[in-house]
Amino acid sequence: MNILSGSQKSLSEDEKVNVEKISAITIKVRDMRASVIFYKNILGLKTLFGGETAYFSSFCTKDAKHTILNLEQGHPAHNWGRIIFYVSDVDKFWAYLKGKGYNPDKPRDAQWGERYFHLHDPDGHELSFAQPL
Repeated sequence: MNILSGSQKSLSEDEKVNVEKISAITIKVRDMRASVIFYKNILGLKTLFGGETAYFSSFCTKDAKHTILNLEQGHPAHNWGRIIFYVSDVDKFWAYLKGKGYNPDKPRDAQWGERYFHLHDPDGHELSFAQPL
């Protein structure tokens, strides 16, 4: 559909297109330094671009095969949803965060086949840490 003209073009079966993957997720953060320290030093993400004094920073998991998380200086939105991170051992990761002084929800098993818990980042974004059961 051409948004400007309102016209629609019918696609044949072999012309249909679809999204192939999510390239990145960008969230607004109030304090880039605190957020970079949290995502890099606490969660163990790898910095691809930016850093503590940057306006925009990009992170990925250590194996660099997963979606990139971008942080952009600005006004954080709350209650928009959550970011879900897979970890190899939910209970061990929960204990690690408790040991670092954070207070995540207790891990629990979900009916959809994951064990998970929630924690808020320095800007209040809800994060979920999960592993398949």
